[in-house]
Amino acid sequence: MPVLDANQWNSFIARFPTAHLLQTAEWGEFKAAFGWLPLRVANDHSGAQILFRRLPLGLTVAYIPKGPLGSDWADLLIEVDAHCRRRRAVFLKVEPDCWEGCTGQPTLDEIFRGWEQSNPIQPRRTVEINLTGDEEDWLNRMKQKTRYNIRLAQRKEVVVEFSSDVELFHRMMLVTGQRDGFGVHSLAYYQRAFDLFSPKGMCALLLATYQQKPLAGLMVFAFGQRAWYFYGASTNEERNRMPTYLLQWEAMRWAASRGCTVYDLWGIPDEDETVLEDQFSAREDGLWGVYRFKRGFGGQIRRSVGAWDRVYQPLLYKIYQQITARRRLDG
Repeated sequence: MPVLDANQWNSFIARFPTAHLLQTAEWGEFKAAFGWLPLRVANDHSGAQILFRRLPLGLTVAYIPKGPLGSDWADLLIEVDAHCRRRRAVFLKVEPDCWEGCTGQPTLDEIFRGWEQSNPIQPRRTVEINLTGDEEDWLNRMKQKTRYNIRLAQRKEVVVEFSSDVELFHRMMLVTGQRDGFGVHSLAYYQRAFDLFSPKGMCALLLATYQQKPLAGLMVFAFGQRAWYFYGASTNEERNRMPTYLLQWEAMRWAASRGCTVYDLWGIPDEDETVLEDQFSAREDGLWGVYRFKRGFGGQIRRSVGAWDRVYQPLLYKIYQQITARRRLDG
């Protein structure tokens, strides 16, 4: 089974218009700038982009984010296994791009028999917005308050425009991270993402302003029939003008113009929908404030099937788990 370069992989992945952005060659090249080595293998009916992270003593960890692609993964995973062993992987984490309850997906429990079921890296639960129909259809699927806030931002003279000012966006990210208590990537991280994806029409940076004063921004990504809201930021000024609502609306319009039929809002608390609806108005911790905002856009709550780890070096794997658990406890 051949190892594919970026161009060969792009030719292969073009056969899968619903493939996840994290399996694109561009995502592999993006992560390569931050310590990961992408390796891509495929046969006639399936393929995977594997990311390897170097550890001390010549060891690695391996990760297939939102893959593999295609069907009948048995032969593919044998090849993946061989590459992991050659690169002295402590373990391989596979995080399939499958939703709970979806039909037609591989029988994952059989495929991963003998593997460790584990926590995924990416958010397990999300909200997907349906972009089929016209814009009035989108609005009709939203909560009344969200429709109102979009129109309020327009009445209050908020302007949303495309931008290439990643440095400004990063400054707003720092403000948001400090206010809401989450980590922020470096300027180089966002700049690299924009520089790789934007020239190919796979990313847009949108900024919301009032009287030329920046209020909020977001980076939206697209591949095939799907789009994703990965990064968003806002200042502490003029928040009564609801700029973030208009930003999401314009991101949806951009995604639809790219041919996308689904817009993924990317990450909400991993709780059952009944719990989410019972507690969203009272909870402020974690992603609860994010859910309160995202629920209004009328999307469907989805939960991924999770992740499985293929363990090659059990003792080192156990140590790795202990270290990562301690980091989560430390915040």
